[in-house]
Amino acid sequence: MLNQTQRTQLLQIARRSIEAALAGTRLALERSAIDETLLRPAGAFVTLNNREGDLRGCIGSIHPVAPLFEAVASNAINAAFRDPRFPPVTRDEFAALHIEISVMGPIEGVANTDEIVVGRDGLIISRGNAAGLLLPQVATEYEWDLPTFLAQTCRKAGLPLNAWRHSGTIIQKFSAEVFGE
Repeated sequence: MLNQTQRTQLLQIARRSIEAALAGTRLALERSAIDETLLRPAGAFVTLNNREGDLRGCIGSIHPVAPLFEAVASNAINAAFRDPRFPPVTRDEFAALHIEISVMGPIEGVANTDEIVVGRDGLIISRGNAAGLLLPQVATEYEWDLPTFLAQTCRKAGLPLNAWRHSGTIIQKFSAEVFGE
């Protein structure tokens, strides 16, 4: 678990990274100024919502391939400018963006869907080359029950909605520490 100071530092890194990119520069971060916990590798997603609360971008990494502060900085820029579902964020809308960070917990295989707790667990469903991921808070925001959450994760993967019921489909769950501005 991150403390409030660490959370605040990550949110500032995310916002300042987007701001720097809008100015055509890159945020220079001194490792010595970063909290030791944030130097550890972790997967993280950065979600951007506009003033109305609508999704404006969400990009992340599920595996701990970079120090947490670097994952947040990179994913903030990617969410703002490289989410293929949306046009790049503009200077005019930047100040009104709400930033949310999800720090990934370990990924676990699911043998029985009864192991999944809606609101606590995020899902990854895959079959063949198709894979879809939904963060834990998505099911809560849309007030989905477990079958709907499973079906929507299949949809995200480009699979039939009932693919989670079929053999050969891999279901994984993960927790995430979610916080925002």
